[in-house]
Amino acid sequence: QVQVEESGGALVQPGGSLKLSCALSGRPLSTSTTAWFRQPPGIERERQLLAVQRRRGGLPIVMNSVKCRFTASKDNAKNTLYLQMINLEPEDTAVYYCAATASDLIASRLQDQRAYGWWGQGTQVTVSS
Repeated sequence: QVQVEESGGALVQPGGSLKLSCALSGRPLSTSTTAWFRQPPGIERERQLLAVQRRRGGLPIVMNSVKCRFTASKDNAKNTLYLQMINLEPEDTAVYYCAATASDLIASRLQDQRAYGWWGQGTQVTVSS
C-alpha cells in the first residue's frame, strides 16, 4: 500500500523558519506527481495548493503567493519530499499536507485536490508570538 507521512510542523515565532518532510512509501517518488497543500484554520477553509513536482520532472512549481519564501525539493533516493519555509507569518498557520498520484497530471489538474489519490494526515504549523 502507498503511504504518505508528513512531519516537521511546529509552533514558531513570526519570521521563523521550518522545513517539512514528506515520506512516500509503497511507490517510487521519481514516478509520482507530488504536491504540498495547506488548510488554514476554519471550517470554511479549503486546502490551498502550495507546490507541485510533476512526474515528468522539471523545476518544482511553487505558487506565486509563497514562492518568494517557500522552496520545494525532493530526494528520490530517500523517497522524501521537503518544503523549506522561511519568514513565516501568522497567515501561514495551517495544517500542511503532502499528496501524491502516479499520474502525470495536465496543468489544469494540478491544483485539484481530487487529482491526488494518496494523502498524508497533515502536520500542524502555527506561527504566533
